[in-house]
Amino acid sequence: MADGSGGFEFTSAVEAATLPIWEKVRSRITPLEWRVQAPLIAAINALKAEKNAVILAHNYMTPDIFHGVGDYVGDSLGLAREAAKSDAKIIVQAGVHFMAETSKVLCPDKTVLIPDLRAGCSLAASITGADVRLIKQRYPGVPVVTYVNTTAEVKAETDVCCTSANAVQVVEHVAREWGVDRVILIPDEFLARNVARQTDVHIIAWQGRCEVHERFDAADIAELRAAYPGAEILAHPECPTEVIEASDFTGSTAAMSDYVLSRKPKQVVLITECSMADNVACDAPDTEFVRPCNLCPHMKRISLENIYEALLNDRHVVEVDEAIAVRARLAVQRMIDMPPLAVPARYDLVKARHHVDVELI
Repeated sequence: MADGSGGFEFTSAVEAATLPIWEKVRSRITPLEWRVQAPLIAAINALKAEKNAVILAHNYMTPDIFHGVGDYVGDSLGLAREAAKSDAKIIVQAGVHFMAETSKVLCPDKTVLIPDLRAGCSLAASITGADVRLIKQRYPGVPVVTYVNTTAEVKAETDVCCTSANAVQVVEHVAREWGVDRVILIPDEFLARNVARQTDVHIIAWQGRCEVHERFDAADIAELRAAYPGAEILAHPECPTEVIEASDFTGSTAAMSDYVLSRKPKQVVLITECSMADNVACDAPDTEFVRPCNLCPHMKRISLENIYEALLNDRHVVEVDEAIAVRARLAVQRMIDMPPLAVPARYDLVKARHHVDVELI
């Protein structure tokens, strides 16, 4: 009998080929769901081999994608580095559009595919290249550090890119190299505010926000403390500062994952996008995950079905104008060339509780 989606069957061969993946994700995916997903996973992995393709899967992908078909998985910085090193002919970006643009900027000779063109980002939509040009006119000589959650057009107007994993490191490096005491850090207001509390460099910020992380507040943390007094609370630096102040740990998605896997807390809360907890939980079976998370509607547009269609038909090819790509590549490459941190960066919570003003543009 045919099981699954679009004529794909859950055969004994599919079952055998996907068994190692099933063993990892079975705590997060039901057997009924798996009978639908496993044939697609097997088909995608076969297509990748046939077409010399790799899939870059962000931490916010669902477990079937992250653990099932992702060749390189992680945060924005990690995926950017893997895109730059990849020998594949085709890159499929299991993430959002700005990530696919970044892959194309770094790999101009490769075909980069995005399974759904509508997979956007509230941060990337919050600022344009024209905005950055006006900011530079207002603050002549002040270096611009731009979060990777931006379009290639914005990156092209930037001196150096950063991620939440290395934002403090990049800001301090740029201040030293440019010989200045203030840096423009755009577009995430909360990331900028949280970085400002970690450094003596004065931060000029933009009022962009992540629609997932801005919804968390201090009341959420207080309720979690009351309901789960033994839980360790880990927050992403795109959260409001009041959330950071009330949490036990703050760091990028890579730092959160490293924290759980190395410290093995009995009970943990990840204050970030929902699928992050599911993906880490697959590798941390002894930790209980409390899930007060928010879904990213853009990340969730990516599915096994449209990944398969993208690979099969070379669908939704991502292009970046070469004049923009050349300038954006310099900013991204400067970030990639930063010395890697010995361990994923964490935000000092003692410093985080000291109020430091940013200058909002």
